[in-house]
Amino acid sequence: MIQESAGGIFSIAKDNPTVAGCTVSKEIFSSDDSYISHFSLAENTDISAEIYSYPKFLFAVVGEAEVYTNTHTLGTISTDKCIVTPVGVPVGIRTEKSIIYTEISFGRNSVMNNVIKPGEIFSLKELLPYQDGKIVNMDVAHNERMKFVVMSFDKGTGLAEHAAPGEALIFALDGEGVIGYEGKEYKIKAGENFKFAKNGKHYVKATERFKMALLLTLE
Repeated sequence: MIQESAGGIFSIAKDNPTVAGCTVSKEIFSSDDSYISHFSLAENTDISAEIYSYPKFLFAVVGEAEVYTNTHTLGTISTDKCIVTPVGVPVGIRTEKSIIYTEISFGRNSVMNNVIKPGEIFSLKELLPYQDGKIVNMDVAHNERMKFVVMSFDKGTGLAEHAAPGEALIFALDGEGVIGYEGKEYKIKAGENFKFAKNGKHYVKATERFKMALLLTLE
């Protein structure tokens, strides 16, 4: 179960403030070797380089941090920027300023979209374009437990009411839209989040051009 409350707009950044001189982590989902955690790193803190046999997806919610190996710097992730860590290489993260980010592990048996290059900084919202009168969808990564999708909606487009077979976490990336959930409507804009419960009836309407990422857990 995703440890966030369903049915309301919230902010990962506001709900996970930094603590001076500390690194803080909060696991919100775990299944086998797949997990989702929020991290809050105060300024001048460091998570030392560690080796993993599967890639980790780091998505900066707000702030910035340097991602590094034992031999070189991979780059700096900052608000809205991401990196997929390379497998079998020690990777750490350190700050001069603070950062709040979400870490997603899809585990060993995961499939990653070929447009994603491990060790390279990228922006989720820049992975796909807007197209007039259309909804554009990209599967970023998936395994049997989770699926991560990015979508762009032209103004006036949307998804009809439906329900998902698992819980879902929404990251609003660009523009603004309306989430319909269990008979209520919620305005959502870039930087905000929403959670759907399993089988929760919902729809999406783009009042302006709107991009979002959807992280779906599967059972």
